[in-house]
Formats: sequence, structure tokens, C-alpha cells
Amino acid sequence: MRLVLWVLFLFAAAVGIVYVAQFNSGSVLFNVPPYKVELTINNFFILLIVAFFIFYVLLKILARILGFSFYFRRKRINDRTLVGLKAFFEGKYDRAQKAAASALRLNSSPIINGINAALAARAAHKLEDYTARDEFLAASEEVAPGEHTLRLITQAELLLEEGRHKEALDALHSLYSLGGLQSITALQLELRAQQMAQNWDAVMDLVNILANRYPYGKGSIEQLKHHAQQESIKKNSTNLDLLNKYWHSLNSMEQLDSRLAATAAKGYIALNDMATAQRVIEQSLDSKLDNELITLYSKCLGNSVSWQIQRAENWLSKNPNNAELLLTLGKLCTYCELWGKAQNYLEASLSIEPSRAAHLALAQLFEKLDKRELASDHYHKGLGFSLQKQTI
Repeated sequence: MRLVLWVLFLFAAAVGIVYVAQFNSGSVLFNVPPYKVELTINNFFILLIVAFFIFYVLLKILARILGFSFYFRRKRINDRTLVGLKAFFEGKYDRAQKAAASALRLNSSPIINGINAALAARAAHKLEDYTARDEFLAASEEVAPGEHTLRLITQAELLLEEGRHKEALDALHSLYSLGGLQSITALQLELRAQQMAQNWDAVMDLVNILANRYPYGKGSIEQLKHHAQQESIKKNSTNLDLLNKYWHSLNSMEQLDSRLAATAAKGYIALNDMATAQRVIEQSLDSKLDNELITLYSKCLGNSVSWQIQRAENWLSKNPNNAELLLTLGKLCTYCELWGKAQNYLEASLSIEPSRAAHLALAQLFEKLDKRELASDHYHKGLGFSLQKQTI
């Protein structure tokens, strides 16, 4: 339809020009000293139209040439970018770095420049050429000034892999200063950095944020949270007030957790607060027996060992074949000089599950009873367990 309209327009223009030419007897004089050129008005219009078409054709040719040049340049950039990406994922990091650097020198759009700078930096990092890596990241800031997220995420991740968590946190804080909702990737990187920095309160905050925003496996979230809580207890175990404050900040279910209770009990024992250690262990063991807590229970030796024996015997009535519980009862009875009960419990523990600890406890008991041959025999058997473990 457009072609038909153009043809009709040209025919109409031709008819109009011929009609006007019949009645036009004027002329156009060009005075260019020392020359003078005189053209009839009709010839002038014809030359003007011809010049216009020649100019139009030349302009189209020039545009076509420039377009081809731009096309081939863009194709070179895209090809080198793709070669670099393919080489990187194939593990050919040297080739990936060269291809990305070559594409970067062609200076494409900021997005493509940012991608190639990040790719070259990652490839250089894999080659452990950290100087080149930092140079590519600096170049990214110049050739792709608007691609802050790409550059800072790349920088933080690579610094973390190098173990430089403080600088990685600085990069992430620079990203946060730009505002907006931060990506899951950025939060995960900060989580790693805070773990390396042992900032366990910050780790807990990030875990809670990730739990709400990311379909993380529930098990993974609980594991991260659990580890952060354990490390926080250890961190606060240098001061009784700090340990009390942190322990009481946990909810009742968390305080019953055997791993957390064991970590807290160790802290209280180290601070010589046996009563609190005993209480922490008893609360957890009432909920669920745990061998580590049972072992720690025998180390909470204070003014209430008789009470501890009663509690342990109550647990034993529900779990009569627990070798660790029998061993703990043997140790507690030894402390109270209940020699017969102590020997019975220790021998029962050995009959269920022989262990180095039970042999040593019996050896120490027989030493106190001045039964040196029996003590020596159990020391020898306990040593055998130690040697066996070293061989394995």
C-alpha cells in the first residue's frame, strides 16, 4: 500500500512539474567570479531534484557502511564474551580471562562491560592472580559505573574465598549504603563473612532474616542457628554474668536442647559454678537422655552429690542398659565413698559396653581400696583401649 502511494505521489509530482514548466520562463543566475552560470528555472529545479536524490543515495550507502561496522563490532564483543563464559565454565580460566579482557577493551555498553570485568576478575581469582583480579574490579567501576551490585557482589565473594572477611564486609556495607532490598545472595555472603568474623549475634540476625525470605531447607536454618547459639555460649563463657545473661535469653525449648545444654554446662563448670551446671544438665536429661550430658554430670561435684545419685538412679530405672549412665553413677558413688555400689555400677557398665573410661574408674576405685593387682589389671586394659584408638 505504501509503495502504491509513493508511485502515485511521484506521478502527481511529475505532472505538476511539467504543468508549471509550461508557464515558467524565468532563470537562475549563479555568480561565482570570474564565472557566471545562468540556468532556466526548469533546469535548476531538475538539477536540484537530481542532487537531492544523489545526496539521499550517498547518505543511505554511508549509513549502510556505518551500520555494518557497528554490527561487526558488536558481534566481536558478543563472540568474545560468549567465548569467555564458555571457557570459564569449562574451567579454562586463562582463556576466559583473555577473552573477557579483550571484549572489555572494545568498550561496549555498561552492562556488557560490567559482565566482562566480573568474568575476568573471577577467572584471575581462579588462577590466584589477585593483582589482576583487583585491577579488573577497579576497571569495572570505571567502564560500568552504574553496575554497583555486580561489582560489589563479585568483590565480596572473591574476598571471602581468599579469607579476607573484613574487606568482604566492607564491600557488602558499600552495597547496603545504596539502599533498597538486598538480595538473598548478598545476605548469604554476609552470613559467611560474619561466621568467619565470629560475630554470632549478627549471624543469628541474618539466619532469622533468611528464614523469612528464602526457601532455605528448614534443617539448614536450624543447623546454622544451632551452631551460632553454641558459639555464642562459648564466647560468653569467659564471664559468669555474660553466660547467665545469654543462657536466660534462650527460650525453654532451646535450653532443653542437649547440645546447647552441654555447651553451657561446660562453661559453668569452667567458671566453677557447679550448681548451675548441674541444674542445666538435669533439666535437659529429664527431657531426653544424652551421653555427653551424662558424662558431664559426673563432673558437677559439689555439695549435692547424694542428690545427683538419686536423680541418676531415677534415669537408670527408665534406661537400665545405658552404659554411660552406669559409669556416671559409679563415679558419683566413688566420690561419696560408696565403694560397693560404685564397683557394681562400674562393672555393670563394662559388661554392657567396655570402655577406657570405665576401666580407669575401676582402677582408681581399686587403688583406693588398696587392691593393687586389680587396679593394675584395669589400668592395663584401659591403656589397651587407648592404643587401639590410636591404631585406628
